[in-house]
Amino acid sequence: MNTEIQHYAKIIWDYHHMNHVLTEADCILVLGSHDTRVAERGAELYLKGLAPFMVISGGLGKVTKKLWNKTEAEKFAEIAWSMGVPEEKVLLETKSTNTGENIVFSKNLIKSEGLEVNSIIAINKPYMERRCYAAIKKLWDVERVMVSSPQIEFEEYLKTYCKGEITQEEIISIMVGDLQRIEIYAQKGFQVHQDIPEEVWRAFDKLVEYGFTGHLIK
Repeated sequence: MNTEIQHYAKIIWDYHHMNHVLTEADCILVLGSHDTRVAERGAELYLKGLAPFMVISGGLGKVTKKLWNKTEAEKFAEIAWSMGVPEEKVLLETKSTNTGENIVFSKNLIKSEGLEVNSIIAINKPYMERRCYAAIKKLWDVERVMVSSPQIEFEEYLKTYCKGEITQEEIISIMVGDLQRIEIYAQKGFQVHQDIPEEVWRAFDKLVEYGFTGHLIK
């Protein structure tokens, strides 16, 4: 991968991060995916005492149904439990297949348990922070939303995909697609509007020219 591609991808990566300073919340919401480091981050924050319980959300998505024979929530829960999170402090939502469903189904699960949540720390992949935040703000009436992700730099993150079923090129394509969704989903009413700087759109256009179009909405 050439340095120009990495330069433009880093611009989009940085934009996707919201750099929230985390404080105590009513719940940690862990959104499932192929990246098990998300589960580790959620467990780490629970064990630091930032929330009294966790909800882990995720059925099987386009990527994970090729990788695992159990749901994302079940896979992530095993990781959280192995790190010392008590089983009784974890609620599992195993039906969702996209971010909107992650949020709505988790909200409904919490309500069915008779729990009240007015503040959330949502954990997702690093390039999903901003879209996750925008979707929660639209779909869940809570006073405060904070987002976080595995604490890892862009270059290191890419290196972890140098072999295996998910490639570095696909990761960049997903990042490009998520940027497009920040605009399109806001227009459709799926999430709140967020400004996207011109520099970020320029990086988007360059990466599309390079062919990173596999996760764009047609």
